[in-house]
Amino acid sequence: MAENTLQKIHEIAVAEFLEKGFRGASLREIVKKAGVTTGAFYGYYKSKEELFSALVKPHADCVANLFGGLIEQFKNLPKSEWAENMATFSKKGIVQIYEYAWKHKDAFRLILNASEGTVFENFVHDMVEKEIEITHIFYREMEAQGYEPYAFEPTLEHTIVSGEFSALFELIIHDIPFEEGLKCADKIHDFYEAGWQSVLKLN
Repeated sequence: MAENTLQKIHEIAVAEFLEKGFRGASLREIVKKAGVTTGAFYGYYKSKEELFSALVKPHADCVANLFGGLIEQFKNLPKSEWAENMATFSKKGIVQIYEYAWKHKDAFRLILNASEGTVFENFVHDMVEKEIEITHIFYREMEAQGYEPYAFEPTLEHTIVSGEFSALFELIIHDIPFEEGLKCADKIHDFYEAGWQSVLKLN
């Protein structure tokens, strides 16, 4: 019974947050529509913030760990293999992030469209910063190996990296069917990779 009640609270909360965003969502409405008392709700969660976090944090953490793990795997490769493997790892990351996000669409729509006012509102920005960090490490190593990669102005670099992640998550926001979205994710990577290869001059 308690499990069913919690599931009902979650279902109502997802709909309320998606419709109104975190700031606009009413805890009173969630409780009312779920058919539970306020006291019963507080037996599960202490606040609207805690409820929102319960809906999205496990999935945000999973993607962040997945992304971070791929970065560490890449960094652990012999540096002599970095140039030839960067594209492979990049595509692997894009595809795995898409696959996970698609399987947990509601959580990621909440993160992407309804998280303003929560600790999750900078989720994409934080991923962009991680990508820029590893890119700079990669740049320095390529220079050490004799390449002359293009020196990006920070604003342009951030805009380009943000564009790739934004394009990827648009597939989730707009509920593109999985197979179609997977093909799009693959092509999004190829599009940006062609640009990176051009300016990094690794060919």
